[in-house]
Amino acid sequence: MSNALKTTVLLAGLTALLLLVGERLGGPRGLVVAGFFVIVMNFASYWFSDRIALAMHGAQPLEYAEAPWLHQMVERLAARAGMPKPKLYLLPTRTPNAFATGRNPEHAAVAVTAGIMDILDQRELEGVLAHELGHVKNRDTLIGTVAATLAGVISYAAQMLFWFGGSMLSRDDDEDGLGHTLGNLGVLLVAPIAATLLQLAVSRSREYGADATGAQLCGDPNALADALLKLERGAELMPYDRAPATSHLFIVNPLSGGAIMRLFSTHPPIPERVRRLREMGARSGSRAWRSAWA
Repeated sequence: MSNALKTTVLLAGLTALLLLVGERLGGPRGLVVAGFFVIVMNFASYWFSDRIALAMHGAQPLEYAEAPWLHQMVERLAARAGMPKPKLYLLPTRTPNAFATGRNPEHAAVAVTAGIMDILDQRELEGVLAHELGHVKNRDTLIGTVAATLAGVISYAAQMLFWFGGSMLSRDDDEDGLGHTLGNLGVLLVAPIAATLLQLAVSRSREYGADATGAQLCGDPNALADALLKLERGAELMPYDRAPATSHLFIVNPLSGGAIMRLFSTHPPIPERVRRLREMGARSGSRAWRSAWA
């Protein structure tokens, strides 16, 4: 299936799970309440998610005079993508990474860390920026916000009802009442985990799409592949755990974690991403283009 179809199915799964939680725990009234919270939270996320994400990481505007070559690079890529040039921000951390945010191409921002410019050459950095513009072009930032909001509402509702909604989990002490109680307890236990896995699946699916779009924008899939390998190593040496809830925004997972955490990773495996990009490079003959940066 294409990434777009996968994302649609996964978001539909999150929505269905939310409706199930609302119906099981509160009947029609619970469904309405859950729907109301989703609307309110999605509205707030749509309008303010970019400012919130940038503020959480202490990002500062990167003025043109500070890095004219970087602004020119973004201008060139944005023109190829047929979209306005996003605002540029700098994160004051030595961990090499980058992310994009914003509700649409007209209100987008790209943030890079101070460390990313220390380990990547211009060719590789252009691949990273093209990836981030790919997210904006594909409206992944909005999709990710919706997925995170749905998953957050499900988890929050389950937690609140687990601690404070005991009276809603039982009926009469007859057989039907016991079955209803057990069913609701099952929903409370399973729903947050399922919501998290669906949200992470959305994030992983969108990373592959942004890699493909970014490779097309910069014209050199191998540049992005080389950058991913360096960034993965940089994240391993210098994990960045500020605002873990936003880890899905970054081009590589900024958090440290062993093999047991791969199921809950917000990103697909770097080797698989690199493999796909290498295959694109072999088909497009991008190795010849590499010499332009020599």
